[in-house]
Amino acid sequence: MTRWTRHLPLIAALLGIAFALPAQAEEADDPWPGLVQDIFNNRAMNDGSAVIGIEMPYRAEDAAIVPVTLRSKLSPADGRRIRSITLVIDRNPAPMAAKFELGADANVTEISTRVRVNNYTDVHAVAELSDGQLYVSKVYVKASGGCSAPAGKNAEEAQSRLGKMRYRQFAREEAQASRIREAQIMVGHPNNSGLQMDQVTQLYIPAFFVNQLKLTQDDSLVLSMEGGISISEDPNLRFTYVSNGAKRFRAEAKDTDGHVFRNEWDVEKPGT
Repeated sequence: MTRWTRHLPLIAALLGIAFALPAQAEEADDPWPGLVQDIFNNRAMNDGSAVIGIEMPYRAEDAAIVPVTLRSKLSPADGRRIRSITLVIDRNPAPMAAKFELGADANVTEISTRVRVNNYTDVHAVAELSDGQLYVSKVYVKASGGCSAPAGKNAEEAQSRLGKMRYRQFAREEAQASRIREAQIMVGHPNNSGLQMDQVTQLYIPAFFVNQLKLTQDDSLVLSMEGGISISEDPNLRFTYVSNGAKRFRAEAKDTDGHVFRNEWDVEKPGT
């Protein structure tokens, strides 16, 4: 037995400790308990595995535009409904990415959007139900640098698109019988995070983003969003809802500079 062979057990033990330390440190530094206190006033969190689903890629291709889908998992026989969904990206500089309020009669069961992810992180979806209880689900996402990634469009192009909206509908086989619709709203906006640097001046670009979006069929709420810096450039929402027979679909967006953007479309003739 060589000198090095005799020391192999000790070396293995030391390596095991070294590899365990980062995991233990990350667990000890888990931001979620603090976020529950800050965002939800330390309210009790119930297991949401049968209530709210959250889907994101495990490893993001582009940290600045990471797709996320939130989906209701409530049984049709369940008498409760989801009032709101809060999306929290735990290790982002501003962890609360968005809060969605769902219209009482719109029966929104699915919402998809795109977000920035700044570090390897847990992402939580917290649903508040009509019983007043909170239910949470989470996924883990590997991505980094999304909040500081340069904008995809230059300043002039972004300005020319500011506030322009587009409404689309998607065909669903069951739509005619059930009045279920699937639609998408897109808003032209740079959604600057405040962490991006101007490549010419080398100065940070001030935060400038859509912080409110309200969607209605006529005057009945479908859903609204309170957004933050984690929502990607040119925010868009794709969602399902139940038509109430309204002829007009309306959108109103506000940003952090006080701009208000409004548009409406004929439900039967969606488009720009």
